[in-house]
Amino acid sequence: MLPIASIEPNAGQPRKHFEDASLHRLQESIRENGVMQPIVVRPRGDGMFEIVAGERRWRAAQAVGLLEMPAAIHELDDQKTAEWSLIENLQREDLNPIERAEAFKRLIDEHGLTHQMVADRLGQERPSISNHLRLLELGEFVQDWVREGELSFGHARCLLALANNAART
Repeated sequence: MLPIASIEPNAGQPRKHFEDASLHRLQESIRENGVMQPIVVRPRGDGMFEIVAGERRWRAAQAVGLLEMPAAIHELDDQKTAEWSLIENLQREDLNPIERAEAFKRLIDEHGLTHQMVADRLGQERPSISNHLRLLELGEFVQDWVREGELSFGHARCLLALANNAART
């Protein structure tokens, strides 16, 4: 068990949007049953710990007033932390396509990985990685539609085929 005050979120967390209704349901579950699955953290070296996996559980535990929570501590470098955070979310399949694309891009930009290397490490197909990354070519307004579920991954990909960039924004 770790004190909640010694745990901080990971700035590189793939999930950027935390749905209020889902977080509220998790809070109710934690209030009733406690935290059933430990979060994964890594030590920062200053007595604090950074979340690798489980930020929703941590947020919910904080919200219901828990002072400590179960945590598995792993010594991980930045690259492994980014990979584990992404894998944990991909296994649940609940990142939106833009969050996936941004996480793939981060692995490529910050750790010098190729599309194929990302695919191999995450158990994905290379074309899926490349197709997600192409979504980042869309304008911010269109990306917001994808984030909010108002535009599907498939429909967003169709917009990429438009020759006129202005039509994609």
